[in-house]
Amino acid sequence: MVNGLLSELDDYNCWTLAEAAGYASPCPMQHLLSRARCDDGAMLDAAAGWTVEQLNGEQGGTGGDAILIVDETSDEKSSADCAGAARQYCGATGSIALCQVTVTLTYAVPAGHALIGRALYLPADWAADEERRELAGVPGEVMFATKPELAGELLEQAHDRGISASFVVGDEVHGCLDLRRSIRELGSGYVMAVRSSHMVTLPSGRRLTVKTAGNLVRPSMWQRMRTGSATKGAKDYHWAMIEITPGDTPGGHDDGHAFLLLRRHRYTGTISYYLCWSPQPVPLAKLISVAVARWKIEEDHQLTKQVSGLDSGQVTTWTSWHRWTAISLLAAAFLAVAVAWQRVRDGSTAALELIPVTIPELLRQLRGTVIAWPRRDKAHRDAWTLWRRRHQYHARQAHQRWHAYTDEVPQP
Repeated sequence: MVNGLLSELDDYNCWTLAEAAGYASPCPMQHLLSRARCDDGAMLDAAAGWTVEQLNGEQGGTGGDAILIVDETSDEKSSADCAGAARQYCGATGSIALCQVTVTLTYAVPAGHALIGRALYLPADWAADEERRELAGVPGEVMFATKPELAGELLEQAHDRGISASFVVGDEVHGCLDLRRSIRELGSGYVMAVRSSHMVTLPSGRRLTVKTAGNLVRPSMWQRMRTGSATKGAKDYHWAMIEITPGDTPGGHDDGHAFLLLRRHRYTGTISYYLCWSPQPVPLAKLISVAVARWKIEEDHQLTKQVSGLDSGQVTTWTSWHRWTAISLLAAAFLAVAVAWQRVRDGSTAALELIPVTIPELLRQLRGTVIAWPRRDKAHRDAWTLWRRRHQYHARQAHQRWHAYTDEVPQP
């Protein structure tokens, strides 16, 4: 299935993957996703551990610069029968839509980054609907959990696997008190985006919103710093930092060092706010580099959907969703590590007037070598044409019989 997800196919589902692999029908793939004895959690744990080990190896065997990033991604659905599918905010469309929302976790080091965890979000009304839970096969012990609570569970799972990071990064959705406190209990610092109405406490004891605190920044305190580069040039913003009193210190822990980080757009003047905490003092440049690393998880979402079919699985049940996404993340992790290896081997490519190799470009090179070509001989294609047409015929007959039955007027 991993080989099929990384192959060049028109679509990615059990039918196309099974045909590409040379099977006579999609039954083996469907069995794997639904009924086979398979521990998708152990599979993903093994993939995450291997990915972390390899990425750390490419940067010299140290995880001191590692960052864990939490975020969410959404996929539109055509049916509310899919596990967790409900009308809710969909980032893919920027509006309310019928979609599934997944909380994700990325591990990032200078050598590369990859998704290593995911959790399906069940809206409160969905989690409370016993009939839909039974149809989708949601385990009885799975209850409603907020997105920050799911992010906290992913971080705890990573910690239990021995995956540590100096900082955890998240957006405004995940900047709540409970998650920040749990991050500190795990021994990491954090840089979390917050809304302008978020309240902080200054060392003087004055309590105010971060927007009001931003007004205390004098012009001389703003520093213009480069935060990366894009295809069109360098990305510069104005940054400032204000010391604050942490309000999330767990019992028995030191207060550490807390700051409010402010980012101002050079042209629009729009200010973004970040709550920061670390056990040791850190310079402004370090906090900035951690804050801007959050966009790596957005890149992971896009690439994992593009190259390994994260959002392509036509699955509806709890079990099949978890198995499909685990295999998709496994395939994407393989590519992330392969690119890290190749970049180390290539060294600087500027002298050759080349950009560093990317995941899509390396995937093109792997197809037909490491990744076998899909089976496309005439006999196999003809057999699959007959299978699809026969399956679609029987499905059509079943739908017609069902509609005829439901259209009948009940007899008194």
